[in-house]
Amino acid sequence: MILPLGLSILLLGYYFFSKSKIHLFFAFSILLIFSNGICSALLWKFIESPWKRMSPNEIDKADAIVVLSGGGRTISSKTSKIFEWNDPDRFLAGLSLFGKNRSKNLIFTSGFDPHNKFLTSEGSLYKEEAIKFGIPEENIFLTGPVKNTLEEVKEIKNLIRSKLFLEKPKIILVTSAYHMKRAKNLIVKENIDVVAYPVDFRSEIIDVDFLLNPLNWIPNSRNLSSSSSALRELIGRIAYKSFF
Repeated sequence: MILPLGLSILLLGYYFFSKSKIHLFFAFSILLIFSNGICSALLWKFIESPWKRMSPNEIDKADAIVVLSGGGRTISSKTSKIFEWNDPDRFLAGLSLFGKNRSKNLIFTSGFDPHNKFLTSEGSLYKEEAIKFGIPEENIFLTGPVKNTLEEVKEIKNLIRSKLFLEKPKIILVTSAYHMKRAKNLIVKENIDVVAYPVDFRSEIIDVDFLLNPLNWIPNSRNLSSSSSALRELIGRIAYKSFF
């Protein structure tokens, strides 16, 4: 309810009861601002800063490659259990780093959706596909089931110490650029050395051509959704920093 659409609905509700035009003004202003392509692009540029695209060859070797769950595969049929790729960037980056011998240990976190009992954990799906790509099964490790970043961090710590027997490990962390700051900060607090390998960049190149494109100034639902996703990550950072 504190994201743009929720706030606008609340303000509209206040307007119908109070008839105060200021509530109506703020409701429409919020929708116009955050459904604007320029606003969305600036938000994504901010949350993906300071990360940049990297090559596996730029990364030093580590004790493990850790691939966080998030948007990998989705189920397209409950009856036949057909799965389709949604966003394979994290998975493919993990395989690429393993192929370049950055580490002999490949860890997938077992993210799952508690509201979808038909969907297998993402880590299990990643492991299945990694084996098809030729990664030896003995080099692949899965965490226990996790629902959020905090649970991922705890499970990563437990797995590294119980199966890899390392007290002060160094890992290569693979996750989306927008998610990297929050995830890395949490893992570092667990006495784990982290080398960031951000992927799945979504920010636009904000140049003259982008600014002169009239479509980027026209409000639409795609931009509103994009802005809301960026704001959700910012809220998550504040919450995690405050409580964890």
